[in-house]
Amino acid sequence: MIHVVIIEDIREIREGLQMLIDSSDGFSCNKTFASAEPALAELPGNCADVVLMDIHLPGISGIEAVKKLKPQCPATQFIMSTIYEDDENIFESLKAGASGYLLKKTAPSKILDAITEVFNGGSPMSSQIARKVIASFQQKNSIDEVEILTPKEKEILKALAKGLRYKEIADEMKISIETVRSHARKIYEKLHVQSRTEALNKVYGSR
Repeated sequence: MIHVVIIEDIREIREGLQMLIDSSDGFSCNKTFASAEPALAELPGNCADVVLMDIHLPGISGIEAVKKLKPQCPATQFIMSTIYEDDENIFESLKAGASGYLLKKTAPSKILDAITEVFNGGSPMSSQIARKVIASFQQKNSIDEVEILTPKEKEILKALAKGLRYKEIADEMKISIETVRSHARKIYEKLHVQSRTEALNKVYGSR
């Protein structure tokens, strides 16, 4: 039996979710909250398996509530429920400790699937959200990779991206070919790649 708690300020949604969960085999929901404050007072002493948490609650937001509850209920899995699909809410939710993120228009059967998935160690997200998270993480990673390079290494990487050979880079930058090779080796080491193609794909391929 998966024990679920719902924190949702819209009564119709809250009651509908509770009815859905309680009437489904293998699930139970005997506790719901209309705001975060009473949940923060009660849940630490009676942690649920899964919490469906609305992001935009009156008073303390769902994101702030997860930040406070996760350390006190480390085994509890939090799924954020919201009508919004913007990147800021996605990342703030994940950073706060949420394991899943669903839009409120998600079909009832998919909600039950998500609860089961997160209970079993997964991270359920709507397909739209998953695509945004992956794209943004890829973009962030490519930017972070470049930041570990020195200005000279960045300059050489840009030259490599133009397709210039080591001799051409050496002539253009007025340095020796061996110096270019040395910089290239350091670039590859820092980016954990083996070749020019891998380096360029890692830095520029996800943009």
